[in-house]
This record gives sequence, C-alpha cells and structure tokens, in this order.
Amino acid sequence: MRALIVEDEPSLRAQLVEALRSAGYAVDEAAEGETGLHMASTMPLDVAIIDLGLPKLDGVSLIRKTRQQDHSYPILVLTARDNWEAKVDGLEAGADDYLTKPFHMEELLARLRALLRRTNGFSESVLRFDSLNIDTRAQQVEVDGTKVELTAYEYRLLAYLAINAGEVISKAMLLDHLYEEDTYRDPNVLEVFVKRLRQKLDPDKTLKPIETLRGRGYRLALNRVN
Repeated sequence: MRALIVEDEPSLRAQLVEALRSAGYAVDEAAEGETGLHMASTMPLDVAIIDLGLPKLDGVSLIRKTRQQDHSYPILVLTARDNWEAKVDGLEAGADDYLTKPFHMEELLARLRALLRRTNGFSESVLRFDSLNIDTRAQQVEVDGTKVELTAYEYRLLAYLAINAGEVISKAMLLDHLYEEDTYRDPNVLEVFVKRLRQKLDPDKTLKPIETLRGRGYRLALNRVN
C-alpha cells in the first residue's frame, strides 16, 4: 500500500512516516499544500493523510481539488482538537475520516486499515481466502492455520493482491504501489517475490494462490470468505 502524508510540522511528519513504513506502507510526504496537491494528483496512492492547517494551500482546498480530479482513494484528515468547523469542512470537501491532535499512532493506523478495508469491501481486519488468512493488523499470514513467514516486500505484495482480490494487477501498478517515489524499481525483482510467495504459500502446488496472466499481470486466484 502506498500512502501520502501532507503535514507541515516536521517532527509529527517524521513520526507518521516512520510509523507507516513500519506498518508496511510505501510512504511519500509533503510539507505544504501545493506540493501535497501535486503529489495527491499524480501519484498512484492507496490512502492519504492530510493536515488541514497547511501553508500555501490549506488542507480543505487540497482535498476538494483532489476530489474534483476524480481521485477516489480514502483520505484521513488531521485537525486541531477544538476546531470542529474544520472537521466538518474537511468531510464536506471529500475526506473519509478525521483524527484530532494529539492522537495515538495505533489509532491512526487502525483508522487507515479500516478505510482501506471499507474501500475494498472487507469488514474485518483479517482477510480470508479459502485456506489463506491475512491479518492486516499483525501483518501475519496463515495457510490452513499454519503461520507463513514472509519478508516485508513479500507481505506488501500479497496484501495488495488480496485487498484488490479478483482484479488483474499489472507489474507497473504493483511496482507503483509497493515502492516509494525515489526508489529504484526492477520488474525482475517483482517476479522473484511472486515466485517466493508461491513457494511459501503453496509448497505442495495445491492451493495455486497467485495467477499469472501473460502480458497483463497477476491476480489472487482464491475465493473470498469475508
């Protein structure tokens, strides 16, 4: 999953970046609204966190312009505790949820997980497919009740295919959503991740969890349970 953070307070922005990266997100960041709007408009994002009190372009305007460009990914706004009018304005502009400062980082991460689940039609934090379970909170994967150890990028790849279950995801799209803007992206590495995932999830070649569609990309080839 790829997230954008638009926050002008440096220490808070650094804390958010660290927390989201630790939670498995690829993270892009901006310190003011105009840069934030450019990134929100041009990057292949899954979710955005936007402070409303931004310099150059305020958060409400940033959200409104983003929605006017038909970007539909979920947006979580950060607001001052006593500014209820800004919360209303942010939601009316197109935000999906808000969090007041100060906040606990675990609550922010939980709200992001909930937004991503609802956007993709999931009701629980554990994504269930046949014998495969993906716990998005603990970042743990089980097959037939047995825990499967994955690297960070293997988990990111599987989680993205799962949250978009049934869709064919091109290699380019996967690379965009797994890596941050300035990271070198090698399509051959992606093929290695897919191969490793198949070996770890399906050593007996009976589950066949990931389907390759030649010239098109990959698809999670399992039935949703929840």
